[in-house]
Amino acid sequence: METLTTHDALLIADIQNDFLPSGALGIRGGDEIIPILLRYLHRFHTQGLPIFLTRDWHPPDHCSFRDQGGLWPVHCVAGSPGSLPPPKFEAPASAVIIYKAIDADREAYSAFQGTLLRRHLVAIGVRRLFIGGLATDYCVLNTVKNARALGYDVCLLTDGIKAVNLQPEDGRHAEQEMIGLGAVPVQWEMLAA
Repeated sequence: METLTTHDALLIADIQNDFLPSGALGIRGGDEIIPILLRYLHRFHTQGLPIFLTRDWHPPDHCSFRDQGGLWPVHCVAGSPGSLPPPKFEAPASAVIIYKAIDADREAYSAFQGTLLRRHLVAIGVRRLFIGGLATDYCVLNTVKNARALGYDVCLLTDGIKAVNLQPEDGRHAEQEMIGLGAVPVQWEMLAA
């Protein structure tokens, strides 16, 4: 059982329309984790704990796009419908939005890369992050790697992540890598009431 403390925060990566099944870079089953993530959001909110939500917020000529020589189709262009969360993903007003990959010539899978996330965490004394969202094998993986390198304890919400899986086992390998780095796998039932 994991008991939440005043030094915990929730971080949910990239619940945005373009990453959901009908989106420009839709992740199979990406919408299936929304109900469980909403439960985590509610728990952290009712306990007065900080919540961070990341969003890809790309300029139209971002280096990750195929027409710029990148890996991905155009997605999450800043302010577009695809860059927004779906209506059913309602976060409390107190949640802090972390916009990432906003520079045209720099990719940023991690929530720490080119953002003020670490400053926020230091300012409010966060020591442990509960991390979920999309996608297991990219933004979740890189955020966890950075969090561990910066000395944060990490609980990986294994029931609240989904992978792109360019290769069929990418998500599983990413989970193994994160656990190997010291992330503790957690599911909803493991949170103490």
